[in-house]
Amino acid sequence: MSEMSAPPVLPEDAQKSLALDLLLNAWDAALAQGVAPELLASTAVFAALTDMVDMHGADAVAAFCEDLPARVRAGEFTMCED
Repeated sequence: MSEMSAPPVLPEDAQKSLALDLLLNAWDAALAQGVAPELLASTAVFAALTDMVDMHGADAVAAFCEDLPARVRAGEFTMCED
């Protein structure tokens, strides 16, 4: 019996791109099954923050979140124009 090898480690940019593609596909699947976009968004933020707290601690995540209003206003999270 042959052992399954681990997938190759991708460069960080490729990992980010793949992660975004996978999340957007899951997002579309949830919408197709009737999940409200607002509920999906708040659930995604909750999941991300809880994982970040587990990895980095509450203080580090709180410090990260302090910068979010300015980053949102600067358009960092805007993927399309109105």
